Amino acid sequence: MVATGRGGLHPGSAMVVLSVILLAAVLLYVTRWLSLEVTSLLIPPALVLTGILDVPQALSGFASPATITIGAMFILSAGLARTGALEFVADALRKHARESPTRLVLLLGATVPLASAVVNNIPVVAVLIPIVLSLSRDMHEKPSKLMIPLSYFAILGGTCTLIGTGTNLVVNDIYIAWQREAGLDGSGFRLFEFAPLGLILTATGVVYMLTLGRRLLPDRTSLTALVAPDRTAQFLTEIHLEEGSPLAGREAAEVFPKDMPVRVLEVVRDEQVLLGGLARRLTFQEGDYIIIEGTSKDITAFLAETRASLATVVADDRRVPMRTVELMLGEAVVLPDSPFLNRRISDLRLNDRFGVKVLALQRGGRHHHRNLRGATLKPGDVLLLQADKKGFAALRESEAVLLVEGLERSIAHKRRRMLAMGIFAGVLLLGAFTHLPLVMLAVAGAALMIAGRCLRADEAARSLDFGVLLLLAGTIPLGIAMQTTGLAHEIVHTVTAGVGADRPWLMLALVYLLTNVVTSFLSNKATAVIMAPVAIQLALHMHVSPAPFLMAICFAASASFVTPIGYPTNLLVMGPGGYHFSDYAKIGLPLGLIVWLLASALIPVFWPF
Repeated sequence: MVATGRGGLHPGSAMVVLSVILLAAVLLYVTRWLSLEVTSLLIPPALVLTGILDVPQALSGFASPATITIGAMFILSAGLARTGALEFVADALRKHARESPTRLVLLLGATVPLASAVVNNIPVVAVLIPIVLSLSRDMHEKPSKLMIPLSYFAILGGTCTLIGTGTNLVVNDIYIAWQREAGLDGSGFRLFEFAPLGLILTATGVVYMLTLGRRLLPDRTSLTALVAPDRTAQFLTEIHLEEGSPLAGREAAEVFPKDMPVRVLEVVRDEQVLLGGLARRLTFQEGDYIIIEGTSKDITAFLAETRASLATVVADDRRVPMRTVELMLGEAVVLPDSPFLNRRISDLRLNDRFGVKVLALQRGGRHHHRNLRGATLKPGDVLLLQADKKGFAALRESEAVLLVEGLERSIAHKRRRMLAMGIFAGVLLLGAFTHLPLVMLAVAGAALMIAGRCLRADEAARSLDFGVLLLLAGTIPLGIAMQTTGLAHEIVHTVTAGVGADRPWLMLALVYLLTNVVTSFLSNKATAVIMAPVAIQLALHMHVSPAPFLMAICFAASASFVTPIGYPTNLLVMGPGGYHFSDYAKIGLPLGLIVWLLASALIPVFWPF
């Protein structure tokens, strides 16, 4: 039945107004003209003030079981990561890789999906990035051959269970609400109901990355991978060839001969990054920035001999001379849920808070030195930082960035590891073999993690991705409004008029494809919330079960391989892998097409119409 809204809007007018709100929200989510949180918070008031929903309906996203379950799962995942319970994956990789990059990819395909099937993908990938970087150096393999497989395997593993990705929880919540409205039992999808198809798609992804995908991966080295592993003896610094520099006009091979203890790692010229062997074949020019590596003594001697100038670094709101001979350098990836997002570097006060100075910013494969103080941070940005070990340790504890290499890991509460694993296993087992509500099990598990001191209350609070939670709180009412105004019904009527209502297989393939394309540029959870009501109405119109269409949305919204912004783990590996935006399209498009065809063919087999 189509409602008219609290304000008495005519159904046609309500659909027009809702369409405007929906398009505005999608535009803001994609362009990020406003922050994710602000856009999400504006949606419920807009729906109430236009008379489309009443206040309880507009605020239902905050009390949604999906929102609460996802928040609790963030805490459960943080408890596992904080106690070192995820180290079994790292230990398996170290033990069995045996100097073989192919075997390492195979091991990643066997272990990462298992972990990401039950734990939030971001901590899984964050834990493994330093390990994979270290193994890639030992094997003399480029990180670009390993980082995208790591992300893709985590994405595919998340599709194997109800709790593997928040998208599945959101769609399940919408499914349960529809079942109850229809007078059904309201049981939704079971915890491991996704596993048969999820495992098939995961195995397909592993085979792809071992064959065609491996050939498509770029042969590129990030700065992190070039740094010598012995950080206790080796240091990095950056020199700037100012006007009149004695090094300008000289060949790199002449300045840095093979037997010289100081070596050049990177040259930045007009914000173009030149790495490794290419950098060592250049003729230096005025304005070049040169990253060099050596011991403290050797760098000091080199600077004295060449009269080269150390570059400056950003210490909050001012630039100061670099002191890398005394300090260490490290790279930090800005996490998708970081509190640093959309804030200027100068406003973060990194020097005052942690004793950390910023040398450079890398975004989309480009190196930026200019106007660092005014640069606004985005997910996946890589910061080149200068600090001592204490400063880096403090920054790591903030959990705002991922320090990808060379520094001690934060101290894990390893004595609580078995307790954390027991709590998590209890949630899984009770969720799989009883009819207890998953939301209550997840909340109880999160409380036990804190009560059992697997992580502190402040660590639990930091683990919550408020951008995701607010996105759900804002977009879930959009899904309700699409149902109550009849907009979902009108969309279905338009689609079926063009395609026909007697071909559910074709319609399912189209729903999957549309969802997958949209999720490449919009949040996968927001895409699922918008598409799920349409899928339900479509199934009812065609007189078939909604389950296969909802499953298509679950898998399509998660299987985002084509852009780095389509899934948080894609952004996380972009800097450490040295990837460009186009790399994801080249590697991910064939895999996305294969998964689309397989899912479209197999979903009706596992969930009949």
